[in-house]
Parts: sequence; structure tokens; C-alpha cells
Amino acid sequence: MGDTCAMGPVEGAPRSPFEMIAVDKAQKIILSRTEPLPATTRPLEAVAGCVAAGDVAAREDLPQYPTSIKDGYAVVAADGPGEYPVVAEVRAGAGTGHRIAPGQVAYITTGSPLPEGADAVVMVEQSVKLDAGADGVPRVRIASAATPGLDVRQVGGDMAAGTTVLCAGEYIGAPEVGILATVGAVQVPVHSAPSVAVLSTGDEVVDPSATELKPGQVRDSNRALLVALLKQSGAHISDLGIAADTLQGLIDTLKGAIAGGAHVVVTSGGVSMGDRDYVKAALDALGGTIHFGRVLMKPGKPLVYATIPGGTHGAPVHFFGLPGNPVSSFVTFHLAVAPCLKKLAGFGRAKGDAACTLPRVRVKLGFTAKLDPERPEYHRAGLTFDAEGGCFVAHTTGGQASSRLLSVRSASALLVMPQRAGTLPEGEWVDALLLHGPTLM
Repeated sequence: MGDTCAMGPVEGAPRSPFEMIAVDKAQKIILSRTEPLPATTRPLEAVAGCVAAGDVAAREDLPQYPTSIKDGYAVVAADGPGEYPVVAEVRAGAGTGHRIAPGQVAYITTGSPLPEGADAVVMVEQSVKLDAGADGVPRVRIASAATPGLDVRQVGGDMAAGTTVLCAGEYIGAPEVGILATVGAVQVPVHSAPSVAVLSTGDEVVDPSATELKPGQVRDSNRALLVALLKQSGAHISDLGIAADTLQGLIDTLKGAIAGGAHVVVTSGGVSMGDRDYVKAALDALGGTIHFGRVLMKPGKPLVYATIPGGTHGAPVHFFGLPGNPVSSFVTFHLAVAPCLKKLAGFGRAKGDAACTLPRVRVKLGFTAKLDPERPEYHRAGLTFDAEGGCFVAHTTGGQASSRLLSVRSASALLVMPQRAGTLPEGEWVDALLLHGPTLM
């Protein structure tokens, strides 16, 4: 058998006018042209998943008065163990106004204000109820000594008045919503969520509802996939369906998306070198600037990023032309579109642009991986935790063809495989870009 070599372009065949650039350079180009959207105010119940556009501070001390941490008895610590009359019962929500003197105690519940004169709490497990005295007042035996401050939450112990409880640029998850409710922040400054128009291109693409496929037809998995990813990102979505596979049809669709207020337009298909791949021609017709048209990655090489003037919001519209193969669309969304959406939504304001890209960790290969000598490959993998080895282990999702959408099923990471011939053996360490949390086993 004779020697084989990598197949390059045939003489006279179409050649791309675009330089092949690295993924990190592509991300820098995108993020350098992206600015956070203006701030708006949303009610507390609508801010989960947003990014704060301003600081929020506590208006008062929490707690505002010394508070019991336990159910038990409020005591004067200097009194020590012994038998005492229970002169008051203090329950949460009953307000302040109770008082004890040396030689007296008060029954108190968790979260209740400490009576005036008390300086400690003895938990109920360290007490024994006694019969009432001759005066009818309940009595109790305190079995343990207390030191001043025992089981007492001091004024401002949880947060002092003026404490910044939410910083501009911080993601608002469920814990942050609870904190905002605690300080009474019912109107919260946040960055607006981006509006994204998404469409598919190609006469071969048909709606997923098609019950029978004609020769050459494929169901539109890309648009369904992208819409789901956009929903997860919190974007406002305009689903433009399948564009007519003509240059003018695509131009008209893009004009409609821009006029409709889109901050970002995402297409899939039509970005390769075929005669009917119209995306780049449509961008030229709209006065767009193509910032790159090829990226050194597998899958996803023909990824296009452009900006189009005339956005209704006063800034250029970000355009992403994703490759038509479904896995290519998935990978390029995570590596190119998602960082843009995150920065528009305010991510990165506090920690820089790195906060807009996928987190990177080192993992150990749980399989032998074949490498590509021409491009770095983003291998879809699941991660499990090896408790004995104290590390995460990557497991392939199977065949990695860009047409095989099953390769993204159960994938929790993209393994960054180096560009070279040969293989990486099982047990080798590689970088992994986390799509979501790994499985703990």
C-alpha cells in the first residue's frame, strides 16, 4: 500500500477568503465588540437568572436586636446553675418589651428577641421543669453554666446596616433572591436580557413535525436545539423558522430580525463553500462586517461572526452563522454565541471576560482518544468523579462525527484535544470545558 497524505484543496476549487484563527482569538474578537446591555429594574420575583446592574445594601442591622439561637431559657449568665422562677415567655414575632432581673429567667424560642437584662440562653435540653412556686410562678432548674453571649445572635451579627449584599455584575441565583428578600429589596437593578433571533437555512431542512422525509431531507434539529440552549441562557427568543434558500429570502429574513429589535441573530447552515451558501453574501448586502469566517476547531470550522449596522437599540447587531451539522452548531454555540450572550447580560462586569466563557478544569481520560493532525478537537464527554483517585475522569460519548447528535447526549464537558497525529492514552490529563456539573459517583 502506498503512502497516504492529508487531502488539501484541489487546484481551481473554491478557497475561503478568511484566515483560519484559533478559538481563543475568536472569543476575544467577539467579546471585544460586546458591551453589557443597559440596566433596568425588575421586581424581586423576576430577577432569578439575571445579573445585577448595581450594588444592593442592607438597610438595617440583621438582627435588629439580640436574638436567641436556641429554644431554652434567657438567663443572667452570672447567676449560674440553679432553680429560678420563669417570669416571662418570649416567642418569635411577639416583639420586645420583656425584662428579667438577676435571679429570674424567661422561656424563649428560637429567633425571639432577648429580654432586657438577659445576656445568655441555656438550651432547653439543659433544663428541668419544676412545680410552680407558692406564688404560682413556674420554676425551672438550670443545669449548666452560661457565659455572656451564649447562644445569642448579636445585633448585626448576620449583616450590619450598610453591608453590600449584592454587587454589580453578580449573578442572581436562588440564594441571592433570598438575601434580597431579607433586606427588603423588592425592586432590583439588573441588566436587560438579550433578544435573539434564530433561524435555519437550507431547502433540505424541514420542520420536525414532518412524518415522512423525502430523499435528501432532514428534520430541523438545529433550530430546536438552539432555541432550547437560548432558553437556558435566559434570552428573549424570536424563532424565525426556516428561511427560504435564496439570497433575497435570507436578506429579507435578516432585515426583519434586525427591525424586530434583535441584539443577536443566530443562523445554522449556509456558511460553507457551496454555491447556495448565502449567509456571507447576505451580510455583504446588509453592510455587515465579517470579523472572521473560519476557526481552527473540530467540529465548527466554518463559523462566521459578523456585526450588522442598524440595530434598533443603537448598536450593531451581533451575527453568528453556525455550521449546519448539528453537533457543530452545539459546540460553536457554547464557544462563541454563549460568551456574547453572557457579556450582553452583564456577566464579566465584575470578573472580566473570562467569566463569560466555559470554565476549564483538568481531567483524566477514561479512554484512548484518537487525535486530529489538522485541528484541535472538542470531544464530547461525560465526567465522573473517581473518589479513590481524587480526580474527575472523562468518558467518551461515542462516535464524534459532527452529524451525530447523540454525541452531545449526556455530555457534561468538551475535552480540548491537541492538534497532532496519533492518540492520547487512557489516564492522560487533558483540559475540559465544563458544560454543566459532572456526575458524582
